Amino acid sequence: MNFIISSTYLLKQLQVLGSVINSNNTLPILDNFLFELDYKTLKVSASDLESTMVATLEIDSNSQGSIAVPAKLLLETLKSFPEQPLTFTVQDNNTIEISSNSGKYALAYANGDEFPKAVGLEEPSKTVVPAEILGTAISKTIFATGNDDLRPVMSGVFFQLSTESLKFVATDAHKLVKYERTDVQAAQITEFIMPKKPLTILKGILGTAQTDVVIEYNDHNASFTFDNYVLKCQLIDGKYPNYEAVIPKENPNRLIIDRILFLNSVKRVAIFANKTTHQIRLKIAGTELNISAEDIDYSNKAEERLTCEYQGDDMQIGFNSRFLTEMLNNLQSDQVMLEMSLPNRAGILTSVDGLEEGEFVTMLVMPVMLNA
Repeated sequence: MNFIISSTYLLKQLQVLGSVINSNNTLPILDNFLFELDYKTLKVSASDLESTMVATLEIDSNSQGSIAVPAKLLLETLKSFPEQPLTFTVQDNNTIEISSNSGKYALAYANGDEFPKAVGLEEPSKTVVPAEILGTAISKTIFATGNDDLRPVMSGVFFQLSTESLKFVATDAHKLVKYERTDVQAAQITEFIMPKKPLTILKGILGTAQTDVVIEYNDHNASFTFDNYVLKCQLIDGKYPNYEAVIPKENPNRLIIDRILFLNSVKRVAIFANKTTHQIRLKIAGTELNISAEDIDYSNKAEERLTCEYQGDDMQIGFNSRFLTEMLNNLQSDQVMLEMSLPNRAGILTSVDGLEEGEFVTMLVMPVMLNA
């Protein structure tokens, strides 16, 4: 088994696949990349048992074979090379030799048959989504996922695909984000919960991809195919909470304000907030928004006034500044709207501008009880 490949081309592909590999694997074979050579085609796989990613590379070869190569050692070796062709040759002593312009390097390999096989999807449903839209959907929602092991369904992003729209939802019970596209539809209605890790991997690649992503899924697994990659993963079992029930429908108090001004003000004032609660207070009256925070234990406090557009009754409401900052950072618009009903009901944050036709982002943040 031998083949020739560009050093930078191989490195770029392996760096993408390397994000699948865990730092501490229970099975030693998972510390490897699986190389499957079939003449002019080289398939490279990485897996953590729950997710498997495969890249198909076009190479120069006239042989076949399957071996598992140590991922960390190979990546470190490739990073040290300038752009040049590398020749990989399997030797009789269970090593694979890499020949470069300047020398030779031997790595011990394992039998490729030991590498776990990726799950097959039986009778999958299929939806095609432009890479840019899927990448945006993941970016807009993944930050709002939870980390509670007791509620695994909330540790992933809820995909709600229908013949009318695609919805992506994430929540950790303190904040909730719903990203919706009505300009893209699925062939049939389906719902599943995607784990955070494969979504993080997709987010890193899809931002630059100018292609369509073919999503195939059944009750337990999903696969994402685009460019020369296939990512297969297990889905999170369980029923996602009824998120629509927690989004307040009647919100008569509406605040419109410059997003960057609001964000920077919240960041500054939050420095003086209690380090446990991160509580800030919004006091709205007329066209004035007063943002304040106080840490009574250390006699620290801050207050800022901003001009805004406001319709509704004068009110005071408290929020966790970290959640508010995350949401304002994640929106791309010049202006945002904060809709509220009562100080003990969730606030809804949306973009006033900057969205594409058929694109909707709804962010919900739970209030915190204000001290008198």
